[in-house]
Amino acid sequence: MNAGSALHRLAELLGIATEFWDWKHRHTQVPDETIIKVMAAMGVDASTPDHAEAAIAEHDLKPWRRSLPPVVVMVEGDDHAHVEVHVVHGHPAQIRLRLETGEVRYLGQRQHLVEPRQIDGVLIGEASFQIPADLPTGYHRLELLSDDRQADSTLIVTPRFLGLPERLGSRRLWGYAAQLYSIRSEGSWGMGDLTDLSDLAIWSATQQYADYVLINPLHAAQSAPPMDNSPYLPSSRLFLNPMYTRPEEVHEFGDLDEEQRAEFNGLRVKLDAELVGQTLVQRDLAWQYKRQALEIIHRRGLRPARQMAFDDFRRKHGRRLRDFATWCVLCEHHGNDWRGWDDDLRRPTSPRVTRLREEYSHEVTFHEWLQWITWEQLSDTQQAATDAGMSVGVITDLAVGVSAASADTWMMADVYAHEITVGAPPDGYNQMGQDWGQPPWRPDRLADTAYAPFRSMLQTALGHAGGVRIDHVIGMFRLWWIPAGGTAREGTYVRYDHDALVGIIMLEAQRADAFVIGEDLGTVEPWVRGYLNERGILGTSVLWFEYDSHGQPLPPEHWREYAMASVVTHDLPPTAGYLANDHVRLRHSLGLLTESLEEEEAAANREQERWMQLLDERGLLGDDGDDDVEAAVLGLYRYLTATSSRVLNVALVDAVGDRRVQNQPGTWKEYPNWQIPLSGPDGEPLRMEEIYQLERPMRLAAVMNGFARVPAPWRPTSGRWASNEDRVR
Repeated sequence: MNAGSALHRLAELLGIATEFWDWKHRHTQVPDETIIKVMAAMGVDASTPDHAEAAIAEHDLKPWRRSLPPVVVMVEGDDHAHVEVHVVHGHPAQIRLRLETGEVRYLGQRQHLVEPRQIDGVLIGEASFQIPADLPTGYHRLELLSDDRQADSTLIVTPRFLGLPERLGSRRLWGYAAQLYSIRSEGSWGMGDLTDLSDLAIWSATQQYADYVLINPLHAAQSAPPMDNSPYLPSSRLFLNPMYTRPEEVHEFGDLDEEQRAEFNGLRVKLDAELVGQTLVQRDLAWQYKRQALEIIHRRGLRPARQMAFDDFRRKHGRRLRDFATWCVLCEHHGNDWRGWDDDLRRPTSPRVTRLREEYSHEVTFHEWLQWITWEQLSDTQQAATDAGMSVGVITDLAVGVSAASADTWMMADVYAHEITVGAPPDGYNQMGQDWGQPPWRPDRLADTAYAPFRSMLQTALGHAGGVRIDHVIGMFRLWWIPAGGTAREGTYVRYDHDALVGIIMLEAQRADAFVIGEDLGTVEPWVRGYLNERGILGTSVLWFEYDSHGQPLPPEHWREYAMASVVTHDLPPTAGYLANDHVRLRHSLGLLTESLEEEEAAANREQERWMQLLDERGLLGDDGDDDVEAAVLGLYRYLTATSSRVLNVALVDAVGDRRVQNQPGTWKEYPNWQIPLSGPDGEPLRMEEIYQLERPMRLAAVMNGFARVPAPWRPTSGRWASNEDRVR
């Protein structure tokens, strides 16, 4: 079909790409069949030219059917911002603006000569009103007053520039990136938790002078086994995963009587016995016992002031918390995929769901309580980090989306596109493309809700954090939509209102006094990085991907200032494994290469030789490691410190000498993604208590701090520390 066809004109209106340039700079046409399927997921029938023409006409009429648009998003100081309103032709119109502060203003009308139109048998006129440029950032209300109708809308005023909080000054920051579930201690229940995160933050702050700890997403998972191992495929981005709680740190744990304490201790003994010999993180097993332990604490009840606090938490989170807790309970009774439930259970507002919510009220309350105690422990973690001297504390991670069977798709089914998943087209790292199995938000429905779910998601991510990393930040601009039944190659890009989405991210970060890191790796249009930089969103620079236009390693002075710079990511092996070409052999064994193993290994060797030569030329290779591999790792991080980037990131796996990758993109069960425990160079799992006494992390921290001398690792001064057994007696 030619570019001027009705289908292609409609695609342009809906933000659907009909062509694109692939990772090898080849011009690619999107098949009409793909475009039609994507439109169907948006609720638009374009199956024939006549249907496409009708859809174009309806798209043109849509704003005229509304008195006010559902949302207006502007940048602070914009003296060209305005809003169009629609009333019956000849009737008066007035716009009242209510600011968050309570102040009320009236907008002035602009000259706007547009002919009235017949809409459903009524002659409708359009007027335009100027929005003042001096408005404060925030969420305000627009109210239309006319003699025949009234309407209101949301006005969102976003910051012009975010950057780093003023309190951080102009100095550079560095910190660790860690997969929390992989970091275990003597007190952990089979996997890392928020108490372990507190301890990691305190150690890295007091012993190594780090500014932050960046962790994997803490989004809620399924409430019952089997749980998805990936923290990037959650059940909800509006709520937290209670699996990361430490039962002994719940306030009411201290109130358990002797019988309850014995039952509690017995669960821990059974879990420890079942974990013997397990080489991978066992989420389902850990949650089975931890949940029972938390139920014991929950049965103990709350003293009056604590009950007040819990009641207030429930009130603030309202219906959404109640619905999420209901979904958790229904999953436990009917299975984890709501799409297979009875028809009258597939929406939270159905009469049967209401009856079951009342029938299972105790269980629903338990899941609300789980969210509360997780929220409290995350707050305690951030407080512990800043009290220990961290200028930033915890940086959380925001996943691209949720599972198709998730709580979010059940609670907000009309906001998601169905029969569609998102992913990535083929690129240099994954030449088969990627399908992440996640349904995307519909751009039109997000706007219809004034971006309320998006705002709530960010408020959760930034509620107790000094920063947030946005995974695949390009998703704020466009996402690769893949119709059901197709491969990752058979998709197309769908555009989003990036001004609105990025602006709201900035607004929520500003309110949290936090900063934002956008993961902008992979196939990215060049202007996108410039746009993010202009808005004060940090990009992501990974050493192995930083090259100049001649294919040579990018000199450190040319790296982006507004970026978080690192040597590796969680989708690559730790540096020790990367230097050994583990990533090449792993992808070959999984059938993810389009070139031969020999060709890929030769290319990897040439890449490493270029970097090692550059390190040697700049005098960054020393003999301060335990072996040549550690010396090379330290040299690469010295190179990182020579860059212009404001935020530097150290992989905790590099600090301890681990080799195994946490996640291999493009795989599901072919590789144990997100189940690898933090380990040393010998491949043996490490406990937090062991990490404290390692010299290797101290050498790397000395590089990051520019120390001439490596401080000695921490040593206990008063005998051994208390074990979990000591704590629960």
